[in-house]
Amino acid sequence: MIRPLLAIILSAFGSQAPAADRPNVIFIMSDDHAAHAISAYGSRVNQTPNIDRLGRDGMQLDNVFVTNSICTPSRAAILTGQYSHLNGVPVFNRFDSSRLTVAKLLQEAGYHTGMIGKWHLGSDPAGFDHWEILPGQGAYADPVFYTADGETKYTGRYVTDVITDLAIDFLKSRPKDKPFFLMVHHKAPHRPWEPDAPHRAQFAGRWIPEPETLWDSYATRTDALHENQQRVADDLTRRDLKLEPPSGLSDAERTQWLADEPATVTITRDGQAVALTGEALARWKYQRYMQDYLATIQSVDDNVGRLLALLDTSGLARNTIVVYTSDQGFFLGDHGLFDKRFMYEESLRMPFLVRWPGVIAPGTRSDAIALNVDFAPTFLEAAGVAVPAGMQGRSLLPILRGRAPADWRTSMYYRYYHDPGDHNTRAHYGVRTRTHKLIYFWKKDQWELFDLVHDPSELHNLYGQPGHEELTRTLKAELARLKAAVHDEDQFANEQPPSGVDGTVAKLRGK
Repeated sequence: MIRPLLAIILSAFGSQAPAADRPNVIFIMSDDHAAHAISAYGSRVNQTPNIDRLGRDGMQLDNVFVTNSICTPSRAAILTGQYSHLNGVPVFNRFDSSRLTVAKLLQEAGYHTGMIGKWHLGSDPAGFDHWEILPGQGAYADPVFYTADGETKYTGRYVTDVITDLAIDFLKSRPKDKPFFLMVHHKAPHRPWEPDAPHRAQFAGRWIPEPETLWDSYATRTDALHENQQRVADDLTRRDLKLEPPSGLSDAERTQWLADEPATVTITRDGQAVALTGEALARWKYQRYMQDYLATIQSVDDNVGRLLALLDTSGLARNTIVVYTSDQGFFLGDHGLFDKRFMYEESLRMPFLVRWPGVIAPGTRSDAIALNVDFAPTFLEAAGVAVPAGMQGRSLLPILRGRAPADWRTSMYYRYYHDPGDHNTRAHYGVRTRTHKLIYFWKKDQWELFDLVHDPSELHNLYGQPGHEELTRTLKAELARLKAAVHDEDQFANEQPPSGVDGTVAKLRGK
């Protein structure tokens, strides 16, 4: 039975499209996969042929941005089509599963719905006919998954393979008289970047090109960047670097040893023990980080290939929208960093490649500004389901069809709340236009202004510099306009990390 609210929504806008005309949807989302670690986006560090295929067969969107660059808030925004201040998830707090989501609306409209993999929202999934998810962050090796009926440990298995197997099982066992909506959420390449043996071997010893901004001095930037604790040189732990603890430690001592950041590492080079410190150690840390990070991505790419092969052989590809994205961007040594959260381009930008045969022209690209709150309205419109007024995003279907509306957005609003929080990243909000970016670290009352055309690496803060007064006034006015337009009234301005959610904050956090 359709619940009263949904019945009102659907009846107000007419019934959904006939089942035969409605596309299936597979939404593949990895965790922390930077767009610049995808070869379709010009990666200098790896090749992703299966992910690339979606753009080659469909469209690649080059300016898709997250509205709050952190795992749990982004997932809530994707489900609800709302910014963090409205969906109730500005940091790592529990998602209220009674909220209206794209999954619930599609389920009520006759879709068979599924959620497989990393959920990371504290509450159990709602609106899905079948779900099997990781607890919290989950584990790379021997992962445990749970359903409404219990949990299963996949001993001897690797998490990316298991997620794909479960997705394939969902497709094979689905009711054949219904369209389906399937969310496939990978854990990889989230920290601590633990690849399986075959993919680790592919990258072991491989030299990864360093980004041009690895040695960014942060000159001209605000205190926020200087105070952050997500630096490759200083903040990667022994666990991150896969160093082996000395023997004889107690469990507590071993845990502490792995959690510490080493100031010296001894490696073997040409048969000789070499103690690395300073710049040499930082360069070595970057290589270890990237070798593991890229190896986990290679497993994701291989498994995307497995899923696409199933669609091809089953005949489902003809009427199935397939999206590949990530919950946000990620720093790959850019600005010397290894996490996300900041509004800088590498963290803000999300990959988004989408295939829909017969609707999206193959090999097309778009530079339209799109947001993660647009995903839910897009899927609803594709399915012929009315988009509720409460969703703040806008359907991307005109963009995907190659007909961008004349009134499409030319700027976007961003807000990050988690301060103090992991990595000591300061709270901030800002506006990004096609050519400029203005960021306000409101607790510190400090600003950054960047010219993205002439300074795409965001190295030169122009705020307060002579000759930029009019530009600053214009961007501040646009920031105020966007803030008001999305009804952000600062109700979470002093948001702190939650305590005692499901018994432990650590279970929910993206550490």
